[in-house]
Amino acid sequence: MRIVFFGTPDFAVPSLNVLIDSGYDVAAVVTQPDRLKGRGHMLSPPPVKELAASRGIPVLQPGGIRTPEFQEELAAFRPEAVVVVAYGKIIPPPLLKLPPLGCINVHASLLPKYRGAAPIQWAIISGDTVTGVTTMVMDEGLDTGDILLQEETGITEEDNALTLSGRLSELGAALLPRTLEGLRNGSLKPVPQSGEPTFSPPLRKEDGMINWSLPAQKILDLIRGTYPWPGAYCFLGGQRLTVVRAKVLDRRRRGILGRVERIGTGEIQVSTGRGVLSVFEVKPEGRKSMPAASFMHGRRMAEGAVFDV
Repeated sequence: MRIVFFGTPDFAVPSLNVLIDSGYDVAAVVTQPDRLKGRGHMLSPPPVKELAASRGIPVLQPGGIRTPEFQEELAAFRPEAVVVVAYGKIIPPPLLKLPPLGCINVHASLLPKYRGAAPIQWAIISGDTVTGVTTMVMDEGLDTGDILLQEETGITEEDNALTLSGRLSELGAALLPRTLEGLRNGSLKPVPQSGEPTFSPPLRKEDGMINWSLPAQKILDLIRGTYPWPGAYCFLGGQRLTVVRAKVLDRRRRGILGRVERIGTGEIQVSTGRGVLSVFEVKPEGRKSMPAASFMHGRRMAEGAVFDV
């Protein structure tokens, strides 16, 4: 089967890998332009481009995919199917209609739950314990296409957006050959989405702001769901801190909101709207991550200090 693959970040790499290793004819890869990254502002290629280049697959990096010129270029590859995994832009109608088997998307949720750009992050922030991946036939809506296959996985207390993304990317990659073969031989029929949809808009920096009046569990979910970006942050003594690692120590106790109740070995205990949060690791703005207790000692702060609320 001849395929054109659209994808950009690390999440898409396992899917492209499995297509290549399974013997599919990946005629071309379409990915986002190289971006400036890091403190040195070096121009860096997307992970999908690096893989494609290493496997000798032509790479296209158009500034826009809605131009007639690009659409003609893509049509020249004569794909039977287009596979889209975290490409980063909406696929326009002419491209959706181009391949005979359609445009197949791997989406990191159990649709219709968490349509949109950040399903992994919002599933954790919302306190979900189960999520999964969906393969679907794309249409002109935002993740509204008919479902092909789905696979579930649990969300553990140790998961954050980074670890869960890695697991879901592998699950999605494993579904792709089954999806494509089912479409080719006619054994797999698309099924309309059913149930009440929910949405997962792109995260903004301000979405990471910690509200100490929330229960400790909700704050922990925010910390996990916003790692590594934008990060769950707060202010103490006028300094911005990103909370990197924490756990719920107590789910019932109530105290002064945001008050540091105890400074232990490597951790601090903070009162919330319901319960106590044990904070292990923080990242002061402009500095590296460090144990929370070390930050307190370095700033000569004692028990009783209160985070801004």
